[in-house]
Amino acid sequence: MFGNNRKNQAPAVGAAATSLIARGVTLRGDVLFSGALHLDGTVEGSIHADPSGDGVLTISETGRVIGHIEVPQAVINGGVTGDIDAAERLELAPLARVEGDVRYQVLEMAAGAQVNGKMVHRAPQTVRQLAQAAIEAAPVLSEA
Repeated sequence: MFGNNRKNQAPAVGAAATSLIARGVTLRGDVLFSGALHLDGTVEGSIHADPSGDGVLTISETGRVIGHIEVPQAVINGGVTGDIDAAERLELAPLARVEGDVRYQVLEMAAGAQVNGKMVHRAPQTVRQLAQAAIEAAPVLSEA
């Protein structure tokens, strides 16, 4: 009526787009995603978020990952067999079961969550960069 023909327009996909791997689905191979990925099924392979984005991985109580996870943010309430590298924030919900090492900047762990592996905190990137710059800028004392 108003001359706007929406049928010929492509759907808008932005940073808020969510991909779903449903219950009963098993994906064998590595997954690279941007935006958000919600996992109710199983992934047998690595999961990586697009490095230029702000990816969020959510694993429900029925979700399983057998492989390495490398994402900025993750909320886990299912099973993971492999290492988790959360650059920013990791939330382990009550039904989370992790068999592997966990690296995180901010961690929220609910009662009941289990981790069988090392837990390594990493300082924020900006603090590390500032400390390195201060070391490099400090005058070198010479013995006279």
